Amino acid sequence: MSISTARKGEVIKDFAMKSGDTGSSEVQVAILTERIKNLTEHFKVHKKDRHSRRGLLFMVSQRRRLLDYLNRANSDRYQKLIQRLGLRR
Repeated sequence: MSISTARKGEVIKDFAMKSGDTGSSEVQVAILTERIKNLTEHFKVHKKDRHSRRGLLFMVSQRRRLLDYLNRANSDRYQKLIQRLGLRR
């Protein structure tokens, strides 16, 4: 259900603003998006897993708060990020 270390490193490398950047809003949103996608696939098989669904809802709301912050702070970066991740279709 969680992402592998190798995949997490790839996501960080793709979305980092500079070398060693692991805490920027873009990186955090990208990692959360990857985890949400994995959990969504998990729920296709395990429909009654309510405990993990609670964690999914927490991740979705955390991502929403980070995106709201990014939109307030720098709307250009926000637009680029949601376009790269394929959010807001």
